[in-house]
Amino acid sequence: MGLLRAIQRHKLLSFSIAAASGVAIYTQTRRKDWSSVGAVRFGRAMFGVVGIVVDYKKTLFHVDDSTEQYRELKSKVHWRSAEKLRQMCCKNGGIFIKIGQYLGSLDYLLPEEYVKTMKVLHNDAPRSPLDSIRRVVEEDLGCKVEDVFQEFSCEPIGTASLAQVHKASLKDGTQVAVKVQHPQVKAYSDVDMKTVDFLLHAVAWVFPEFEFLWLSEEMKKKLPVELDFIQEGHNAEKIARLLGHFKFLKVPKVYWNHSSARVLIMEYCEGGFVEDKTYMKKHGINVNKITQALGELYSEMIFVHGFVHCDPHPGNILIRKTDKQEMEMILLDHGLYQTLTDEFRWNYSHLWLALIRADLDNIKQYGQALGAGELYPLFACMLTARSWNSVTTGIDKVTPNQAEDQEIQESVGNYLPEISSILNKVPRQMLLLFKTNDLLRGIEFALDSRKSASSFINMSRCCVRAVADQDLSRCTSWISRTRVHLYKHLRLVGISAYQLYVQISNMSFMQQIIRLFSTAPVKQVSVVGL
Repeated sequence: MGLLRAIQRHKLLSFSIAAASGVAIYTQTRRKDWSSVGAVRFGRAMFGVVGIVVDYKKTLFHVDDSTEQYRELKSKVHWRSAEKLRQMCCKNGGIFIKIGQYLGSLDYLLPEEYVKTMKVLHNDAPRSPLDSIRRVVEEDLGCKVEDVFQEFSCEPIGTASLAQVHKASLKDGTQVAVKVQHPQVKAYSDVDMKTVDFLLHAVAWVFPEFEFLWLSEEMKKKLPVELDFIQEGHNAEKIARLLGHFKFLKVPKVYWNHSSARVLIMEYCEGGFVEDKTYMKKHGINVNKITQALGELYSEMIFVHGFVHCDPHPGNILIRKTDKQEMEMILLDHGLYQTLTDEFRWNYSHLWLALIRADLDNIKQYGQALGAGELYPLFACMLTARSWNSVTTGIDKVTPNQAEDQEIQESVGNYLPEISSILNKVPRQMLLLFKTNDLLRGIEFALDSRKSASSFINMSRCCVRAVADQDLSRCTSWISRTRVHLYKHLRLVGISAYQLYVQISNMSFMQQIIRLFSTAPVKQVSVVGL
């Protein structure tokens, strides 16, 4: 009864705040779209979340949490609650869709019922009417749509939480993609963020083990940046410059003459979605080369440059073949980037080297340096999406399998309080990396292509370069700098030698030779232990 009275008090307070904010917004804008009124949006979110809280409490009340009945009931309430949350996100739109997409990307960190339900938001975001989109374009560019474009598609070619994209052609016939912000996103983003913040704190009060307050902190920090398309254009040009040596990477060109804070015009590029196995098969594209290329890109972003594209969901990565019949990867949507500090980047590099080598002492040292404390084994499992047994044996030596995946998914529910505790303790930079890692793993899963030894080899190279970068920052003489450079190159040569060994060993002819002339199985060498 005390719980219900507390929830009722929260309802009254929430409704009062919502009504006040709604009156203020409606008075200022005189809008007739009631879904855009603060009171409606706040009230819809509040009643939805309160309903979910009550469902959990009523369903699991007085049920022994060690029984099979408890696990079955909890799974059912997870499904119901996830669907209610998804529906509320769709009705409110804007940043609520963004939050839903974020939750849908956290494989191995949230119960699978929530992840599977929220994943659909990546492909099912609400769209704005064409007249509203044209109005935004004309307000920002200060002219009629017809003055800039020869053609402008009526239907969007893509929709997302904050914007949608239309195909168009400039007056000179150049094909472009026009990204236009949904009309009311900026207008009610402040109220929406206050709503999310209030509800997360209210749920944390009812469920003390619920420690997802970091979600609102991260959204408050990142949302204003994502709403500035000028910044997105600069991000695109910066990553194109940093990763220009990857010949397979294509970053669409920005047309600055016709771009603004809410309208971004970029080169139009065609291709298949990165997770579309049918497209890859039809065009003769090796899916293993795709995942290997993604691994190389992101290893360089994270460990070498510390500038990371943090939204690699399948709709933002296109694949096609060039005129030379080579695979080309098109990286889209550059609104969400994470800049890593040098200290974080170095600790993270040390940790991954330790994970690849199954170096338990350094896994503990650098896991704790990144804020995991005594939960560093769970932290290692969260990063790798592997069991602790695989981590201690060597993630490059134990092949992932369905049984291990199932074990991890089941463990998420059992360790949810500990997982949320880690997410609250680690540096904020880590949060988007978790999301990025899970999105990349989702692509690997969709393509049925899991990390191989070669993937860890490429990651090791970047980690070695990052660690050498740290050592160079501490050098005080040319002798010490020379020693660091020499050691770095020796380690890189060792990694290349190991890569050659792996490639030769994987050749069918060499495998036959090894079987014929080996009296015992060939012992696999550690990736970076050279």
